[in-house]
Amino acid sequence: MTMAYDASSLSDAISEAARQELARLAERSVDYHRMAKALDWLAERWSDHPPLDDAAQAVGLSPFHFQRIFTRWAGVSPKTFVSAIAHAEARRSLEAGGTVLDAAFDAGLSGPSRLHDLFIAQEAATPGEVRRRGAGMRLRWGWAPTPFGRGLFVMADRGLAGLAFSDGDDEASFADMHRRFPAADWSRDDLAAQATALHAFAGGEGPLPVVLIGSPFHVQVWKALLRIPTGETATYGQVAAWAGKPKAFHATGGAIGANPISLLIPCHRAIAKDGRLTGYHWGLARKAAMLGMEAVAAAS
Repeated sequence: MTMAYDASSLSDAISEAARQELARLAERSVDYHRMAKALDWLAERWSDHPPLDDAAQAVGLSPFHFQRIFTRWAGVSPKTFVSAIAHAEARRSLEAGGTVLDAAFDAGLSGPSRLHDLFIAQEAATPGEVRRRGAGMRLRWGWAPTPFGRGLFVMADRGLAGLAFSDGDDEASFADMHRRFPAADWSRDDLAAQATALHAFAGGEGPLPVVLIGSPFHVQVWKALLRIPTGETATYGQVAAWAGKPKAFHATGGAIGANPISLLIPCHRAIAKDGRLTGYHWGLARKAAMLGMEAVAAAS
């Protein structure tokens, strides 16, 4: 499938306000890529509260420039960002063993979030659609800026079916997504991707519907991930229990890794029992970025 696309008419199809929001998203997207190495470094050391000078040195910037770019991207200083992650992890550790946290989940409570829990109305694909690997489904796809880099959005008729990211290799990111639904009818639509990005990241009104395309067990795990409130984390074991398979750690980990809708189905909130961030399909730097931004929002 070709990646070529004529985007010359896109600017005429969106409002001036939308163009300004897209410009802001594009700036944050560029800043994320400039900060990715620092975030990867912080992902390994956040619990040590590393000093600003060390983080700046790790990415080859002066402390002044590092602080300026990081704060422009995150909206808070690096120190506040790391402290928010540490605070969220301390809360998770205190609640481990599952009394207070589980009680909140069982009561249907969830942290307020414009981007996640309250703005997602999930609908699973039919078993036939899954079995046919997307045959009979129409999928539109396109690229748009996000606060976590360049985003690949895949839209089905009923809602968002995929969200992935690129760190410079768009072809590989697209191929990774395409192999999940190879029999679908794919067509490129960057305008629809930009509209979806604005809805998700610039305060769109109403729910952002998502379509979960996967096996029944995978869908159950992905729905279990939605039970983790914004700004908090849960262990893989907790997610397995919520999915009804408390001993299926490896299968649950596989289902989490197969999640096609990054961020909105929050697989980044699943961490190891000892608190390590561990692997993430789109990189530990991005996982740290997502958790940090959510922790900051929850603490504000």
